[in-house]
Amino acid sequence: MQDLVYTTDWLSDSTVFKVNTIDPHSDHHYYRNEAELKQHASSFVQSLNGNWKVSYVKDSNLRARDFYKQGFNESGFDSVKVPGHLELQGFGKPQYVNTQYPWDGSEFLRPDSIPQNHNAVASYIRHFTVNEGLKNKRTFISFKGASTAIYVWLNGHFIGYSEDSFTPDEFEITDFLQDGDNKLAVELWKFSSANWIEDQDFWRLSGLFRDVELFAIPSTHIKDINATATLTDDYAKGKLEIKLDVVGDDLSKKTARLTVYDLDEKPLLTQEIALGDSCSAFSAENLDVKFWSAEHPNLYSAKIQVFDGDDLLEVIPLDLGFRKFELKNGLMLLNGKRIIFKGVNRHEFDCRNGRSVTEEDMLWDIMFLKQHNINAVRTSHYPNQSRWYELCDQYGIYLIDETNLESHGSWQKLGECEPSWNIPENKEEWLDNCLFRADNMFQRDKNHASILIWSCGNESYAGTDIEAMADFFRKHDQNRIVHYEGVTWNREFDRITDIESRMYAKPDDIETYLKSNPEKPYISCEYMHAMGNSIGGMQLYTALEKYPQYQGGFIWDYIDQGILNSTEDGEEYLAYGGDFDDRPTDYEFCGDGIVLADRTVSPKASTVKDLYSNIKLRLENGKLTLRNDNLFAETDEYSFILKVLADGRKVWESKPLEFAVAPGEEKTFAPDWGKVSEEGELVYEVSCLTKKDLPWAKAGFEICKAQEVVKSADLSLKTSQKKLTAVEGDFNIGVVGDDFSILLSKDKASLVSYQKNGKELIKRAPQLNFWRALTDNDRGAGSDFRFSQWEVAGKYAKKQDVDVKREENSITVTYTFRLALSSDVKCSVSYTIDANGKIIVCAKYPGTNGLAPLPEFGLEFALPKAMNQFAWYGLGPDESYLDRTAGACLGLFESNAEKNKAPYLMPQETGNHMGTRNLRIYSEQGSGILLKAIDKPFEFSVLPVNTMELDAAKHHYELPQTHFTWVKILAAQMGVGGDDSWGAPVHDEFLLPSENEYEVKFSIEAL
Repeated sequence: MQDLVYTTDWLSDSTVFKVNTIDPHSDHHYYRNEAELKQHASSFVQSLNGNWKVSYVKDSNLRARDFYKQGFNESGFDSVKVPGHLELQGFGKPQYVNTQYPWDGSEFLRPDSIPQNHNAVASYIRHFTVNEGLKNKRTFISFKGASTAIYVWLNGHFIGYSEDSFTPDEFEITDFLQDGDNKLAVELWKFSSANWIEDQDFWRLSGLFRDVELFAIPSTHIKDINATATLTDDYAKGKLEIKLDVVGDDLSKKTARLTVYDLDEKPLLTQEIALGDSCSAFSAENLDVKFWSAEHPNLYSAKIQVFDGDDLLEVIPLDLGFRKFELKNGLMLLNGKRIIFKGVNRHEFDCRNGRSVTEEDMLWDIMFLKQHNINAVRTSHYPNQSRWYELCDQYGIYLIDETNLESHGSWQKLGECEPSWNIPENKEEWLDNCLFRADNMFQRDKNHASILIWSCGNESYAGTDIEAMADFFRKHDQNRIVHYEGVTWNREFDRITDIESRMYAKPDDIETYLKSNPEKPYISCEYMHAMGNSIGGMQLYTALEKYPQYQGGFIWDYIDQGILNSTEDGEEYLAYGGDFDDRPTDYEFCGDGIVLADRTVSPKASTVKDLYSNIKLRLENGKLTLRNDNLFAETDEYSFILKVLADGRKVWESKPLEFAVAPGEEKTFAPDWGKVSEEGELVYEVSCLTKKDLPWAKAGFEICKAQEVVKSADLSLKTSQKKLTAVEGDFNIGVVGDDFSILLSKDKASLVSYQKNGKELIKRAPQLNFWRALTDNDRGAGSDFRFSQWEVAGKYAKKQDVDVKREENSITVTYTFRLALSSDVKCSVSYTIDANGKIIVCAKYPGTNGLAPLPEFGLEFALPKAMNQFAWYGLGPDESYLDRTAGACLGLFESNAEKNKAPYLMPQETGNHMGTRNLRIYSEQGSGILLKAIDKPFEFSVLPVNTMELDAAKHHYELPQTHFTWVKILAAQMGVGGDDSWGAPVHDEFLLPSENEYEVKFSIEAL
C-alpha cells in the first residue's frame, strides 16, 4: 500500500478533521468464544495502555520531525503514562478558562487560524508485539480519547490524522504490521482548528487521555449494531429490531443467531438469520418484558453468535432495555408517563488525573447519584467514556448525550452576545465537521437504553450547521428527541430543539413560560450554579414540578474541577485557574460541584437529595401525607420508620411500616405515634428507607425524612435566685463565685474574661458582627460592593454608653454602640450575670431604613484552641442557611471546628447551623461552655478561623495557623443563593432587610 502524504496545513483547516479513519460504529464488545465472554477478556483486543516514550516541546518548530522513522534515536525521550494528560505529568501546565479562548491576548486569531507561538507538540512512541489472537487478521488501532489533533505512523508509515477529542479515532493498520517489534508513533498537537469548537468550560488539558488499544476482527464480523428495544404504542409489550452491518468474505455461508434471555436468565427469544447480505436484521414483537427506567433498570441480556457452518466465529453480548421515550401532546413521556429530570451536569474529572477518569471513579459517581435521588446526567459537554453509558444502563440513570461542540468564545464576550464572527453558524466550511462529531457520538452510543436525548452541543449560538445536526439525529433515530439550548440566543432557529431548554432562567421567568400554554415542554439544562457555598433557593425550582410541562433540570454541576497541587513548602491543596501561573484564566470559576474535586461530598448535597426525592413526606398534626412521584415504583418497595424525639433523643420507634401509595398518587395516613410521656420538645419523625439490598445501597438506606414539632422547646429564661455579689470598679465590673469569675470591661465594652476553676474560657471578647466571608455567589452578584458598609459596621462600632443595673440576684451591663455607618444607627449588647455564673447575652439591632440588607447579625468571639469539639441540638448534620434548609433535620449532632469548615475550592462563609436550641463547645478534657437559646433558636458556627481570615484567604493553605476556636452566635444570616454566580442576587425573601429589628439572646455557662 502506498503511504499517504501528510501536511501540518490540516491543523488550521476546518474542512480537514479526519484522514484515513474508519467509519464510526457501535461500541459493542465481541469475543472469540463463550469462554472469553464469561471472562470478559477478548483475544481480539490488545491494550496499549501503560508507559510510552514522549518528547514534549512547547514550540512546534522544535519538535522531533523524524521521530516516527525506523532507527530514530529515542534515548532522549521521557516516559509518560497513557491514558493520561500531559500537563498533569509535568509536560506543560494546566490552563483553566471558561468562555475565552486560551490564546486570547497572546495572539490575535480568528477561525481557522491556530496559535503559532505556543502550540505544544508531544511526540509519542510505543513499541509492541502483536498478540497471537490478533495475528493474520484485519487489525485496527483505536484512540478512545486524544486531545486535540493526532498524526499516526506505524513502522515508519503514515497511517492517518484525526480530530474530535472525545470519540474514538480509529485506523486500519493491517498492511503495516510486522512480526516482532512494531513501532507506533503519534504526533499530538495541543491546538488545531478543532479548538475553536471545543471551547468548553474546563481545564485545557491535552494528551492521549483515554484507552489506546488494538483490535482485530474475525473473517466475518459484525462491525456495527443498531439495536432498538422499544414498546408497542399501548406500552403493553416489547418490540425489538437489531440491524447488523457485517463485513467479511462469502457471507452467503454465514449465519447469525440471536438469543435474548429473560430476567431469570432463561431464553426469551431465539432467532437465526443468514448473513447473505451485509445489512441484516433481527426483529420481534409482542414480547413479554419488564420495561427499563431509572427506577427499575431492567436489562435483558442477549448475545449474537456468528457461525460459519458449525464453527463459531464471534460472540457479541448486548444489554437491552425496553423503553419508549417520546414527545406527545407537549410532554416528554417515558413508557407513557410524564418524566421529570432530577439531574446534574457532569464533567469527567478527577483531581489527580483530570478527565482521564477510572472505572472506580465512575462507580463512585453512580453510587452518589443514586443515593442522592439524582436520576439524570447531561454529559457536559462531550461524549463520555463508553463504560459510563454501560453503568448508566445497569444502574438506571437517564442521559442527555452531548456532542463535542462548543464555540462559546466566538459569540459571547464578557457576558454579552456578540456573534459577529460566530462559528459554526451558517458556514459551509464547518458543516461537515459538525456532522462528523454528531455522527461519531450517535454511532458509538446509539444502543444505550440510558440515553433519552441527543444534544447538538453547548453554547454555540445557532445556525444552519447545528440545524443540520438536529436533522441528522431525527433522521437516524425516531426513538429519542433532540436538545439544544443555544436557540434561546437566536430564535430564528427554534426548530433545532424539540424542547424549550434554558440556562439559569429564574423561577419567575420559567413560571411565566409555563403559564403561556407553550408548544414545547421545559427543562433547565443548567440551573442552580453550585459554585462554592451555594444551592440556596433550589426549592423555588422544584416547586415548579406542579406544572406538567416543567420537566426538570440539571444542576451545574456535579464535581469541582480542582487539581491537586503543592505549595513551595510541599503542602498539598486543590488548585484552580491561575495557580499554575496559567494566563489568561478564569480562576476559581471551575469550582461548581456538589461533590468536591477529591470526591468528598459537599454539604450542598443533602439539599439536593431531599428536593430530588421521588418520595415526598409531610407531617401535619401527626398525620402523614405521602406523595409517590415515582413513575413506576410502588411504595411497597420501601419501608417507613416512625420515631418520637424528645429534645433530640429518640424515645420511641415503630417497627418497619408500609404505606401503600401508587405511582403519581398522594395519600394521607393517621399513624400511631405510641405513648410518650417524656418532657421537653417533642418531634415526630418519619423516614423512608430501602426495603432490600440494591446495587447502590444496602437495605435500610434512608431516601428521605420529614419531621413535625408537636411540642415546642421551652426557651424561656431561667436564672438563679441566689444573692449575687458584684464588684464595680472604675474600669471593670466583676463577679466571683465558688469556682468561677467573670469580668466585663467598661473600656473594651465587652465580656473580657470568664474563668472556670482558674482557667480562662474567653480568648477574644464578643464583638458585633454584620459581615460574613464572601461566598462565590456574593462576589459574583456584587454583594461585596452592595453590602460593604456592613463589613466595618460592627468591627469599628463606637462605644457610646455603658449602663450598669444591679439587682439582688443579678447584674446587667448594657453597652450601646454607634455603628460605623453613614447613618446614625445604634446597637446594644447586654450581659446579665447571676450568682451561679450564668451569663445572659442579648444583642439588639433596632432596624434602620435606607441601608442595604444585612449579611448577618450577631456576635463573634474566640475560645481556647483546645475547645474545638462541639455538640448541638438544632438543625443538622450539614450546614444550613435561610434558603437552604431542605435536607436538614432537627436532632442532636456533634462535630469539630476543622470538620465544620467545608473545603470549598476558595475559602468562604461556611459551617452555619440554623434552628439551634443549645450548643456545647468543649475540649477533649471536657472543659468548655454551654450556650442555650432564649426565646427563640439561634444560628451558629464553630470554626478554626474567624470571618476576616476566611474572607482574606484565596486558598485554604493561606489561612493562618489555628490559634483559637472562633464562635459566631447569630440572630440570622442571609441566604447563599444559587440562581447563578455572576449577577443573580439572593432572593428577597431570603435577605435580612435593614429596616427589620434583629435580636439574638442566649445564655453561657461554664462546663
